[in-house]
Amino acid sequence: MEAKKTVLIVEDEKNIVDILRFNLQRESYATLEAYDGESGLELALGKNPDIVLLDVMLPKMNGFDVCRALREKGSSVPVIILTAREEEADKVLGLEIGADDYITKPFSMRELMARVKANIRRTAMGAGASSGATMDTGTGLVVNTESYQVTKGGKLVDLTQREYDLLTFLASHPGKVYSRIDLMEQVWNYGYVGDDVRTVDVTVRRLREKIEDDPANPVYILTRRGVGYYFASKV
Repeated sequence: MEAKKTVLIVEDEKNIVDILRFNLQRESYATLEAYDGESGLELALGKNPDIVLLDVMLPKMNGFDVCRALREKGSSVPVIILTAREEEADKVLGLEIGADDYITKPFSMRELMARVKANIRRTAMGAGASSGATMDTGTGLVVNTESYQVTKGGKLVDLTQREYDLLTFLASHPGKVYSRIDLMEQVWNYGYVGDDVRTVDVTVRRLREKIEDDPANPVYILTRRGVGYYFASKV
């Protein structure tokens, strides 16, 4: 029998923790709980959960600092930021420091469960990728699908997991245009995504800042106005 996947809940509001625990366990997940940032970081590093649900406003250490510390210590565990704030800057910051996703309170339990499942599935798919494979895009960017690293002109490009996933997907289909909803379904593994297609724009912008010489005039990831994004077949 396959071992249960473990979800670490880092949230200081006990009623939210109780609701999340109940619903996750009902879906056959094991759960761990922490009520402050320091404890959450300790559990994430020590217990190696399959995914972390991480509130932003926490005692002792806020969620952004927890996520940043996890990535600095080499943890690649999927992190979904839980935030009551709608500001775009918070979402950009969360993605920039290595969070895989965010969801804004109040959220539907159905949507949260779908995102938990999608992120765990994506990680499992990545773990099963063929070893030693290298994808040369022919544009100066090289993707190593064993080490999950990207180089440009021989120099390593520091990408988050989501940025890497998006680049790899688009570069695997050069010239093909994908809408934001297409990308949410193919890269994020989500079905109905509502307003969160903005996540795609944020991630594209961050990715361009890292791989383009001039992000305002990109040559790798291009926009087909009114349609979506595509990877240039030639640069």
